[in-house]
Parts: sequence; structure tokens; C-alpha cells
Amino acid sequence: MLNLFLIYLLTFLHPFYVSVTEVNHNQKTKSLEISTKIFFNDLEVALEKQSKTQLDILKPADKNRVDQVLNQYLTKHLQLQVNGKPVNLKYLGFEIEQDAAWCYLEVPQVSRIKQIQIENSVLFAEHDSQTNMVHITVNGNRKSTKLDNPESKFTATF
Repeated sequence: MLNLFLIYLLTFLHPFYVSVTEVNHNQKTKSLEISTKIFFNDLEVALEKQSKTQLDILKPADKNRVDQVLNQYLTKHLQLQVNGKPVNLKYLGFEIEQDAAWCYLEVPQVSRIKQIQIENSVLFAEHDSQTNMVHITVNGNRKSTKLDNPESKFTATF
């Protein structure tokens, strides 16, 4: 009985690493709206590793610097192709909600979508057990997947 309790306790205490990325096509503005929810403590470690400087994303001394480093990180680890062509993500900013950072990006001037491919390797270098959930919605049609490290690509056809 004690062994079963210890196994349960170890399973419960083992940290999990997950992010959630939502990609929504806004037909009115003809743009892709992207939001990514990442645990801020894990994100902060990744940003510090990339920038080789200490950062505090909860209470940044220089928010512009955090935005710059976060933009560089996301454009490296989150990439999209629409209808087979790479698109540039425009970083809009981030906000903290409880234990997570919500990061916002967009791709303007996207009128018609047949296919979206996403490559999401957020936090893969930091955690071997990282999982990135992806939800893509176009014309009310939602497609979702779970990307377990090292699998980073998902293609949705509409």
C-alpha cells in the first residue's frame, strides 16, 4: 500500500510542461490572430537563456527589452505557413494572467485560407517532456492537435 501511495505522490509532484496556442482567422479584418499561453516561469528561463541576460517578465525594469526578446524568441519558435507560403508574425505584446504569460501576434492581410501549417517548438529546448497544444479556427471550423517534443509541426486543411 505504501508503494502505491509513493507512486501516486511522485506522479502528482512531477511537473508538467504545456503551452496552448490559438490561431483564429478573423474574416472581418482579414487577419490571423494568434495567442499563446505559456507558463511564465518556464518562458522566463528560455528568454534568459536566449538573451544571456536576467529578465523579470512579471515586473520588468525595461518592458521594451522584454518585448524585444520575447518577439525574437516567438518568431524563432513559432512559425506559420498559409497556403504553402511562409508568413511573418507581427508581435503585439504580452500580459500575465495568474501563472501564465499570454503572448499576442497577428498576420495581417490573410483573406482566404485553404491550409495552415504551424511549427511550434516553444520550450522544446528547455523541457524534453514539453507539450504544445495547438488550436486553429477558420470559418468556424476548428482543428486541434497535441505536439509532444520533438514533434513540432501540424498542418490543418480547410
